[in-house]
Amino acid sequence: VVKEKNRMGECPVWEERESALVYVDINSQKVCRWSPLTNKVQSVSVGARVGSVALRQCGGYVIALGTRFAFLDWDTQAVTTILEVEQDKPDNRFNDGKVDPKGRFFAGTMAEERAPGVRARGQGALYTLFPDHSVVRQLDQVDISNGLDWSLDHRTFFYIDSLAYAVHAFSYDAHTGKIACPRLLYHLEKEEQMPDGMCIDAEGKLWVACIDGGRVIRIDPETGKRIQTLRLPTPRITSCCFGGKDYSEMYVTSAYDGLDENTLAKEPHAGEIFKITGLGVKGIPQNFYAA
Repeated sequence: VVKEKNRMGECPVWEERESALVYVDINSQKVCRWSPLTNKVQSVSVGARVGSVALRQCGGYVIALGTRFAFLDWDTQAVTTILEVEQDKPDNRFNDGKVDPKGRFFAGTMAEERAPGVRARGQGALYTLFPDHSVVRQLDQVDISNGLDWSLDHRTFFYIDSLAYAVHAFSYDAHTGKIACPRLLYHLEKEEQMPDGMCIDAEGKLWVACIDGGRVIRIDPETGKRIQTLRLPTPRITSCCFGGKDYSEMYVTSAYDGLDENTLAKEPHAGEIFKITGLGVKGIPQNFYAA
């Protein structure tokens, strides 16, 4: 549905109040908004690699870019820094993020590649930005902090550290926002490649984008089993969310960065955004950052 190609399309969020899909292109350093009504993409350049975007209750967005949390005012294009982390790690940047059921913004970091496939291990962390703008570090020694979501009963936090090739589940205290007691939920099969972004549906099942696997897989957290595979027409599938007026459509982002020229020539859809209908299941609305 979005032909305008993204170097590293990520973090799709359905914004009901705008009837639009908001997402980031990390490597182009911009936040984008696509309207299905006009089929137009608007974008705001934010001056640093932006890993994630989420909705704010009072309008506009909260974003994680470089090693900063910030607010983005869409109308004025102003980026206002809230707080910086990891100033001692110049090679790090924020990656995926999402707002929890109580209005806190969870986002994690990763080390950038020094050369193709070469990066410092265990340099990332997972943070929570509270509505009072305080920040708590939830996890450290993370490789690539990635997909995240919460169970429908708000008692479990699901999380992906991509280089673990797995989805983990943590106990989650909605009152304090703390996570604890990690356990392995699902380890990806070889052909599924590496897990990236993730979302939950109204039945409590998880959908995981498989970067370089060209697919989104559906996992049942009760059994830890894969129950469905959606194959996409390009390999670098990065994330997914539900949207549309009744949340029955799935939007899937992709990337073309990381593909060599020969592969790119054979991958005309790399970097586009796809819409999947007819899944027979709906998603749930996004949470708003409570400040």
